[in-house]
Amino acid sequence: MSAPLVIDGKRDGVMQAGDIAVGVPTVTVTDPVAKAVRMMAVGRLPGLIVVDEQSRPTAVLPGSQVLRLAIPGSFQEDPMLARTVDEASADSFWRELGNLTVGDCLPRQPLRPATVAPDATLLEIAALMARLRSPLVAVVGADGVLLGAITLERLLTSLAVTGPGEPPPV
Repeated sequence: MSAPLVIDGKRDGVMQAGDIAVGVPTVTVTDPVAKAVRMMAVGRLPGLIVVDEQSRPTAVLPGSQVLRLAIPGSFQEDPMLARTVDEASADSFWRELGNLTVGDCLPRQPLRPATVAPDATLLEIAALMARLRSPLVAVVGADGVLLGAITLERLLTSLAVTGPGEPPPV
């Protein structure tokens, strides 16, 4: 069996995770939830990556899960309770998070973060995103350290630019 052809760092000219990964801001378990929500909103991110002290992803949270961090549990459990809150208070609920941290809001049994190696193919990334319902995937090195991230938008753009039977852009 012959070794794969490598063209411009791509195996057989195929685009890989390392080719489309971009740097994204990250949060830690000690960061306030309000900061995480602001970071996601200002950066127009589809989610957030939670990292440890060595920049290794511990969680990849889709935007809906980040929003869930900001909503008091009582309102999540009983939607009718949310209807009893006046409009002014309903619009500012997330500002009342106080000292709540990202770590305070993570599930007790965290799921394995959505990660791929830099040599993962676009199909592998798409399959992972679909399986985990995550619009964000962390790209990690062999040591587990975050190298970058791939958003759903970036993946779809890469797939659209490189249509079936077409060589990847140079």
